[in-house]
Amino acid sequence: MQRPPQGVKLVIEAVCILKGIKPKKVAGEKLGEKVDDYWDAGKGLMQDPGKFLDSLFKYDKDNIPDAVIKQVQPYIDNPEFQTESIAKVSKACTSICQWVRAMHLYHFVARAVEPKRQALKESQEDLAVTQRILDDAKEKLTAVEEGIATLQAKYHECLSKRDELDAKCQLCENRLIRADKLIGGLADEKVRWRETVQQLDYMVNNVAGDVLLAAGYIAYLGPFTGEYRSAMAEEWLRGFKELTVPHTEQPNLISTLGDKVKIRSWQIAGLPKDSLSVENGVIAQYSQRWPLFIDPQGQANKWIKNMERDNRLDVMKLSDRDFLRSLENAIRFGKPCLLENVGEDLDPALDPVLLRQTYTHEGNVVLKLGDAVIHYHDDFKMYITTKLPNPHYSPEISTKVTLINFTLSPSGLEDQLLGCLVAEERPDLEGAKNQLIVSNAQMKQELKEIEDQILFRLSSSEGNPVDDEELIRVLAASKVKADEIQAKVTAAEATERDIDATRLEYVPVAVRAQILFFCVSDLSNVDPMYQYSLEWFLGIFLGGIANSKRA
Repeated sequence: MQRPPQGVKLVIEAVCILKGIKPKKVAGEKLGEKVDDYWDAGKGLMQDPGKFLDSLFKYDKDNIPDAVIKQVQPYIDNPEFQTESIAKVSKACTSICQWVRAMHLYHFVARAVEPKRQALKESQEDLAVTQRILDDAKEKLTAVEEGIATLQAKYHECLSKRDELDAKCQLCENRLIRADKLIGGLADEKVRWRETVQQLDYMVNNVAGDVLLAAGYIAYLGPFTGEYRSAMAEEWLRGFKELTVPHTEQPNLISTLGDKVKIRSWQIAGLPKDSLSVENGVIAQYSQRWPLFIDPQGQANKWIKNMERDNRLDVMKLSDRDFLRSLENAIRFGKPCLLENVGEDLDPALDPVLLRQTYTHEGNVVLKLGDAVIHYHDDFKMYITTKLPNPHYSPEISTKVTLINFTLSPSGLEDQLLGCLVAEERPDLEGAKNQLIVSNAQMKQELKEIEDQILFRLSSSEGNPVDDEELIRVLAASKVKADEIQAKVTAAEATERDIDATRLEYVPVAVRAQILFFCVSDLSNVDPMYQYSLEWFLGIFLGGIANSKRA
């Protein structure tokens, strides 16, 4: 444009003023007047549009001199220098006009903002210094916290060590207490166990001869009288000594195989108290064959009925019509049976039962009785009694049963009468003795169970035995029980001595009574109608004691 519109001209002038370009002086409308002309300078600026636009973009708007702003101010205030007015003239100049006004406005805004910027910069510098101080303080705090954490860890470690030491100290004190109890308990057991070991050593070293004598008793001496048994036992003992068979000092069947509590229960059930009858009970208990009792006085019959009453004993005779059926039921249901009043011959149908000819059929133990095959119950027992005073049994029968002689002998009757007499005259001593036998057996059984428990715990204990409180408790219980047993054994020994001394005083009465019985018994040789039972005689004997005047 050689002659640009006024609006374009104003814009270019304002741009040149901002960029600090000097105008040309040209003649004005008035004579001699010189005015500033920015057009040529402006055209020179805009020869390279890209460079021109770039110079606008990169204009140093933060450092516009106040003089330049002062020069531009009239243009800003000029109504014609408004974007709306310029837009009517030139679209390109409109944007340039906006740029000029923006630079002008930016100058005043920057002037107002600059102090704030300076303050911000100073604040940021102060903040940076403070942040560095804070970071240093934080580092120191972190170091202090780490130190505190280390000290706390050490403190907790020391506390745990203290608690551990306290626990160990308490454990040691408890162990000392338990060890004292353990040593005390085992010391008491040591004395008793040493005596038991010595006794067991003695018994084990001599058990062969004792058991051999007992086996001989059971196998051979059942049919014989007490005197004959004693004589045979003495002869066997002489043979033991000649052949150096080890045995205890005075072995006998009762001491080797007898159980005091069981014997006492037999006597309560009616077994006579003499040694011959007790031997007969032991032989019946341990014999491999069913016992056949030679029982003219009916003592064995009475004893068996009382002993097996609670086990639903079946009593039968060979003459019974349903004898085999009753026997079959007893075998099938495991009940004891008593075959009484047999003669010198036994029914051959009994052979499978007597010989125990059992066999397994389809997983069950069975026995053939007659034509029937029946289940054989392990609890089945059989007793046979005869009232014949001196029967003669064939060898075949003798090999099928165990013959046991329950016939009264003078010595056996004397023992029975003596026992009855003492029990009648001094029931207090007899009752005390019976009670002591039962209680001692129970206490010894309890003591054995405790000893087994002690030995089991000692053998299975893992770690320190003083930590096994159950073992110490069992030892304490064993000590108490041993003391109780010792006291009761002492009392039993004293009671037995009193009873033995009392029994000796009554021996003459028992001797005369047994002579009287055998005199009465022998009257049957004069005439068969003079037959009297032992039960009848004992009734008269006890009645005589009750009705006589006390000395």
